Amino acid sequence: MSKAKIQSSKKQSRKNLWMQITVVVVLIAFIAYFILSNVLVKNEPKNNDLEKAVENRTAYSFVKEGDLSFTTPKGDSISQLEIEIADDSQQRETGLMFRDKMDENQGMLFIFDEEGPQAFWMHNTVLPLDIIYVNSKMEIVHIAKNAKPYDDKSLPSIKPAKYVVEVNAGYCDKIGIKDGDKIVWRRN
Repeated sequence: MSKAKIQSSKKQSRKNLWMQITVVVVLIAFIAYFILSNVLVKNEPKNNDLEKAVENRTAYSFVKEGDLSFTTPKGDSISQLEIEIADDSQQRETGLMFRDKMDENQGMLFIFDEEGPQAFWMHNTVLPLDIIYVNSKMEIVHIAKNAKPYDDKSLPSIKPAKYVVEVNAGYCDKIGIKDGDKIVWRRN
């Protein structure tokens, strides 16, 4: 073989090697992306009716996403709820709007990114509610009892809150939940 042919053959081998390396790297990146996107995405139960309800202004069904317990400051159990969780802006804005019924042992937990002043209203909310404001230490700091359906009046937290729990109106008085009590919750 001539020297030119040997050099040409080496160049071709290098090109083939780089092509193979590029294909392998792209393939590994694609596989890693696919695996990570499926592993890191939360597989939480979602209420697929939510977007339709907002768009059509209609009721949607309860989807249990977790459990919440009310306790005394010492940790003694007061009551338990099945909860839906509103932890993004659309879910927090919609809340229990358009909901026409909710069992006594059900409620909604709103989770905010940071503790601070919160205020809720009853715009497009059919059910009368007790609105329970909870700080980052899981302590109840204020309860707006018997919030009236469709009322656009602001119901502020009075003190900074990171969580808000909505339950049927009268629940807090019936069960004996008051400021200073605590919540404990878990996501399914």
